[in-house]
Amino acid sequence: MSDAETADRTAGEAGPPDRRREQRGWYFYDFACSVYSTSVLTVFVGPYLTSVARAAADADGFVHPLGIPIRAGSVFAYAVSLSVVLAVLVMPLAGAAADRTGRKKPLLAAAAYLGAAATAGMFFLDGDRYLLGAFLLIVANASLAVSMALYNAYLPQIAEPEERDAVSSRGWAFGYTSGALVLLLDLALYTGHESFGLSESEAVRICLASAGLWWGAFTLVPLRRLRDRKVAPGGEGAVGSGWRQLLATLRDMRRHPLTLSFLLAYLVYNDGVQTVISQASIYGSEELGLEQATLITAVLLVQVLAVAGALGMGRLARTYGAKRTILGSLAVWTLILAAGYFLPAGAPVWFYALAAAIGLVLGGSQALSRSLFSHLVPRGKEAEYFSAYEMSDRGLSWLGPLVFGLGYQLTGSYRDAILSLVVFFVLGFVLLARIPVRRAVAAAGNPVPDRI
Repeated sequence: MSDAETADRTAGEAGPPDRRREQRGWYFYDFACSVYSTSVLTVFVGPYLTSVARAAADADGFVHPLGIPIRAGSVFAYAVSLSVVLAVLVMPLAGAAADRTGRKKPLLAAAAYLGAAATAGMFFLDGDRYLLGAFLLIVANASLAVSMALYNAYLPQIAEPEERDAVSSRGWAFGYTSGALVLLLDLALYTGHESFGLSESEAVRICLASAGLWWGAFTLVPLRRLRDRKVAPGGEGAVGSGWRQLLATLRDMRRHPLTLSFLLAYLVYNDGVQTVISQASIYGSEELGLEQATLITAVLLVQVLAVAGALGMGRLARTYGAKRTILGSLAVWTLILAAGYFLPAGAPVWFYALAAAIGLVLGGSQALSRSLFSHLVPRGKEAEYFSAYEMSDRGLSWLGPLVFGLGYQLTGSYRDAILSLVVFFVLGFVLLARIPVRRAVAAAGNPVPDRI
């Protein structure tokens, strides 16, 4: 038996029924953790943490963690940016451990439940405890990054090359479905908090904590259905060789320059995507003067349309290829940002229109990027490579939030801050357009799909 056949047997021992069962279980991790991305990161924690920081600010609007003067309005953006520092340190180690031991599932469980616990702990974020809020946000974001790297690394093992676009898109659709469902419940609780005998702050803190409980509860489904794969014996223990493995992964990526080129393009444009997602609520509340209920409704609209967008762009990819479909979505993202700069304050209808446009391209651009990258990963290095991929996913990329935070820090204007993000989409488009993806798939040693 050839080495390739042996690898195929190791990576995909299960027949089609078992593979379908794993796929269905795999979808449910998106269903579990996407509630954090929507209810916590996109809607509630940004404005709420900003209000808590302002309660602790001096007369000039600055807080002073470790003696450093920071505008209260920049605390959230900086916390999101700092979370990637922790993620960068941990993700390659987790990826190396998963690839060397073949035990992704226990590591996925540890990361998921640490993130869920940090999110549930946000119930205690009140008064002027902005440092507690920033700490919990950093831990939750970093945990999400680690868990998503391990989760994404299952994709090449549970889906054949020709079905990965569809499987990846369904995962995102599951995530946006759960996000919409929980946002409906959050909207009912927040708008009717007085009838429940709750203050506005208590309602927000319950919404934050319930996202952590949801994350933890539905993580049980993939943990029951996904299975670990055997790996070849030999090699050093992952814990002792984590940093050496990180350096080895980076050196190995240099042997696959086209894969590295795609990762760079993705890092750039997804940095813009995730910054728009994570900072949209701040922009809406602080710059446009919109009510929290309006922001919840707008994000709910994004979730509903993102389901259709993810599935629809998956179908477009079957006709035009994933690369062309992603390029088209980046052009739309650029137009969205330009329109966002000119949005009038106090006009919810235009904010809703922008949210609808975001929803139609959000899920598809993310799902197709994940499936396209899965074709470019050398066999047996899935967790390591997806650790690098995940460094720029789910709102954890550091440069975009840092640019946004600095833009507000220097100008006091969120409009100037959001306009600065256009460069991420334009540069990402140019970098992706130059990559010959069919040659990149072949260079990684993988079969080339008919349409990519």
